Amino acid sequence: MQNISRRTFLKSAALSAATLPLMANTQDKKPQLKFIHITDSHMDLSDSDSVDAMKLMVEFVNNNHKDLDFVCFGGDNFNNNVKGDKDARIFKEITDKLHCPTLHVRGNKEAHPNPNDAIHLAEFQKLFVEGKGLRVEGKDWAFEKNGALFLGLDSCIEGQNNGRYTDETIAFAKKMLSQGKPTIILNHHPYTNYWGGTEAKDIHKYVLNNTDKVQAELFGYKNLVATLSGHKHIDSVTDVKGVKTIVTRGFIRPKDLDMYPMRLVELHKNQIDEQLIYTS
Repeated sequence: MQNISRRTFLKSAALSAATLPLMANTQDKKPQLKFIHITDSHMDLSDSDSVDAMKLMVEFVNNNHKDLDFVCFGGDNFNNNVKGDKDARIFKEITDKLHCPTLHVRGNKEAHPNPNDAIHLAEFQKLFVEGKGLRVEGKDWAFEKNGALFLGLDSCIEGQNNGRYTDETIAFAKKMLSQGKPTIILNHHPYTNYWGGTEAKDIHKYVLNNTDKVQAELFGYKNLVATLSGHKHIDSVTDVKGVKTIVTRGFIRPKDLDMYPMRLVELHKNQIDEQLIYTS
């Protein structure tokens, strides 16, 4: 029998898993939305591997997932730590090669410019939000397709690692949710201490600081199907007040050689089917 290396075995297994249809598709149901969620890629021009990882992601998605409505990026997309906007533009140049539209929200890295002339909110929006046909209000946006809503909510506090929703963001989300359409929210900071942290400083940094208010105001809408977050780099799928609350493993945390994590998601009316997949 021919010997198979561990790397070859892992890559073949992961590729097979990535191309399997989700559960809902076993009955040939066409989803309202089908997309990939990538978060915390932390592309850094001082780390060529992180740049190569993004290129690998584009190649993998274009070759294996040709029927996506979009790919969404959940923040800390690039480290925003060089003078000017070179890292932002390289990230955009790479992700623009995806075969489908891309949607972006900021993470704390994009909201905490270092050095001081790295890009700020207005520049982020110009590069990654404008010109995509989105409904934009303040820091937030809405994307509608096939009778479903996809909301990009900015949970960042300028110059800080922790996050919270402003009153304006909550009002925008409520206005969109009140339309009654199946809705998914994309943001950076998770809503719960799902990893069981015990240090107050750690919880303050990672959990949305006004999560109780946000859950009270938004999670009561029956048409809020799911949320997508990142920030902690640890994967989680839980139910919070009837909402599938998803935190996708950080792209920066590969499972093995070239195995960078993403989440494949399908929306079927008020049902979410999802699975964690890897680039190879």
